[in-house]
Amino acid sequence: MKILVAEDDETMAGYIRKGLIEQGFSVDWVSDGREALTYCLYNTCDLAIVDRMMPGLDGLSLVKALRASNSSLPVIFLTAVSDVEDKVEGLMAGADDYIVKPFHFSELLARIHALSRRPKENSHKTELTCHDLKLDLLKRVAIRQGQVIDLQNKEFALLELLMEAEGRVVSRTMILEKIWDFSFDPGTTVVETHISKLRQKIDKPFDMALIQTVRNMGYRIRAPY
Repeated sequence: MKILVAEDDETMAGYIRKGLIEQGFSVDWVSDGREALTYCLYNTCDLAIVDRMMPGLDGLSLVKALRASNSSLPVIFLTAVSDVEDKVEGLMAGADDYIVKPFHFSELLARIHALSRRPKENSHKTELTCHDLKLDLLKRVAIRQGQVIDLQNKEFALLELLMEAEGRVVSRTMILEKIWDFSFDPGTTVVETHISKLRQKIDKPFDMALIQTVRNMGYRIRAPY
């Protein structure tokens, strides 16, 4: 599970990050609200822990911007603001939970596990679509312009990951963690190899390429504008 910690207090962020990593989570940290918004919109993660008061963009505005972009990313507010009105405001803005500092790490962990048990937004879906490309999750094939495209297991998993994050960048590290279940290795070319194979099957036979490389960031699949 990939978690973003958006907290401008370096000591607090370090404490949270250390505890989560010890529990087996993959954790990234940003200290600015605008950085957090960019990360959430252009990367794949499973949950964000957001401080209410941050430079650049406050947590409340961050969550409102995420919900306005139709992001369903689970968000836990972690803040020193404890008034009931502020809690209600945070939850009404779109946060999923609200924890007041100081807090026990065990409580934060319990809230994370509770959110992770919620059904995923697309858990009931049997098909993903992007422009004229469809991915049948039951038959485990891709279909483009009526043509059935058979995919190997890793190719299917990679395409599914990209299509779930349609329009957003999926980093190379995230692909390695989710598809091959190992951490970043600068020496491996397995991601590039499988992206190339996908392009041969998904893009090359057709007029429009959907899979894009975003330099120094990763890959995304996006319908043409």
